[in-house]
Amino acid sequence: MKILFVSLGCDKNLVDSEEMLGFLSRAGYEFTDDETQAEVIVVNTCCFIGDAKEESINTLLEMAAQKEDGQCKVLIAAGCLAQRYQEEVLAEIPEVDGILGTASCDKIVSVVEAALAGKRETKFEDLNHQKERYGGRVVTTGGHYAYLKIAEGCDKHCTYCVIPGVRGAYRSVPMEALLEEAKELSDGGVRELILVAQETTLYGVDLYGEKKLPELLRKLAEIPGIHWIRLLYCYPEEITDQLIETIKTEKKICHYMDIPIQHASDRILKRMGRRTSRAEITARIGRLREEIPDMAVRTTMITGFPGETREDVEELLDFVDEMEFERLGVFPYSQEEGTPAAAMEGQVPEEIKTKRRDQVMELQQEISLAAGEAMVGQELEVFIEGRVADENAYVGRTYMDAPGVDGYIFVNTSLDLMSGMFVRVKVTGALEYDLIGELCDEQNESAE
Repeated sequence: MKILFVSLGCDKNLVDSEEMLGFLSRAGYEFTDDETQAEVIVVNTCCFIGDAKEESINTLLEMAAQKEDGQCKVLIAAGCLAQRYQEEVLAEIPEVDGILGTASCDKIVSVVEAALAGKRETKFEDLNHQKERYGGRVVTTGGHYAYLKIAEGCDKHCTYCVIPGVRGAYRSVPMEALLEEAKELSDGGVRELILVAQETTLYGVDLYGEKKLPELLRKLAEIPGIHWIRLLYCYPEEITDQLIETIKTEKKICHYMDIPIQHASDRILKRMGRRTSRAEITARIGRLREEIPDMAVRTTMITGFPGETREDVEELLDFVDEMEFERLGVFPYSQEEGTPAAAMEGQVPEEIKTKRRDQVMELQQEISLAAGEAMVGQELEVFIEGRVADENAYVGRTYMDAPGVDGYIFVNTSLDLMSGMFVRVKVTGALEYDLIGELCDEQNESAE
């Protein structure tokens, strides 16, 4: 029986999808990417912001149509939207034959089999229980890089965020389980491990009574076959000198850190429930760059938060201009029901949120282009991801680029390269967010 699996939302959700694919594979199911041929369709949904909810609902409705037009017999909804709006999904989309909450990935086979037997089953485990790690994930990223989810849930309770309500409290995955999973991924050909959680910097506090991310990183760096280790979602107030020193001294750890900041106005940061200030953020990033001069900092900002004034936006623009982040994403605030921010006075109209986002991104585009042009002539290690169709060029990533969110480097060469290779590339040009390069001379000579 063929299953189509649609994974929406973040990389943490993708790990859940890969785990579910593993369960289904071991149960004897086959997979297809053709929705018209799928007999079972599973949609792992997202509900972090309004656009994500809309995409999830539209995808469920689109897949529901396959029960009339295709081979589909069973439609399953899983993930965050299913967790948060289970009753609404069951009532409004009657084509859905089963639902799995965010803590019930290991029940996917039983829910599918119940649906095939004509029983509409729902599975919602206690959000705060610690899931077992069974191994056997089906990696869907091409096989050369993979995400390693080191914790579930979050305890921060930012006023705009629904995550604690759909993912539960912060729960670190035991270190021995992570090391076993990482070794399994390495044995399967993965060369880049990308550590993710709602917040990676607090790893271990709940299990071991102290932050254990530096120790985890050092042990992961010992695994043969792993070439790069990348860190995402490090909250600025939790970045310790010990963590900085570990990144500085462990050669496999990319000099790259994703630091969600969200704003630069202390007034707005306080309304957001963030536990830091502009001065503290500036000092922490300054410390990072002082210790690791080639550190690439990626961050995200929110525009149009309730009560945001023109002065707050100017402060944000000034901050972005001052910090010159290597990578930056900006999102208009999404008013999520049930969050404290949704009930705040001073809600900002959508068009103003979007206009402010565009202003920040226009500034960042100038910063990014100037930084790219300054890199012309430098040599970088590049992770090859694939070939550009009908051209003698390849798409790759530098240590400064996480997959799916950052830019690429386009490598011109007539030589045959393989996805998953690491090569030395000389930067020859820059676009707004991408680089252009060519293989270094010594590599051309050795290949010839």
